[in-house]
Amino acid sequence: HGFFTRQGGVSGGIYASLNVGLGSDDTRADVLENRARVAQTLNATALVTAHQSHSAVTAFIDGPQEGLQADALVTRTPGLAIGALAADCAPILLADVEAGLIGAAHSGWRGAFDGIAQSVVETMCQHGARREQIKAVVGPCISQAAYEVGPEFIARFETQFADDLDLFIASPDKPEHHLFDLPRFVTRQ
Repeated sequence: HGFFTRQGGVSGGIYASLNVGLGSDDTRADVLENRARVAQTLNATALVTAHQSHSAVTAFIDGPQEGLQADALVTRTPGLAIGALAADCAPILLADVEAGLIGAAHSGWRGAFDGIAQSVVETMCQHGARREQIKAVVGPCISQAAYEVGPEFIARFETQFADDLDLFIASPDKPEHHLFDLPRFVTRQ
């Protein structure tokens, strides 16, 4: 498992990085080479990612495929790497080693709010994982210091996630605005 940065890719121009996004306008051959480099680093036969849309949809897969519409993937296929693409959003990696199941999720505030972490856990449990055996880690994402939100954002939390209002602190720059702690919100989920 791992979290990859922009380093080590073959993409050029505005995509000069280790771009593995098949939905980007990057040169397909460059994206495929970048994906092969990630798979090789993980000692995997292939890397599978999905077209993400800030949903709570999890797909169970048993082999390489393209065109998946989901924000999380689960597999038990040895040698298959699954991934979640993230910029500001939080990637989540999950595993039940005893059951031989892994999951990877893309979780921004919308996905966390709508239950993407729960969706991955449920999918893993449907395929033999035990909830108490699942380990998870939240990867690099936007920090609270950089995530400024307005009052309408906080209002969404007041009814469904009132216990999480402590994740907002007043913005030092703008009255009525707050800074949101996405990593802690995702971790709580």
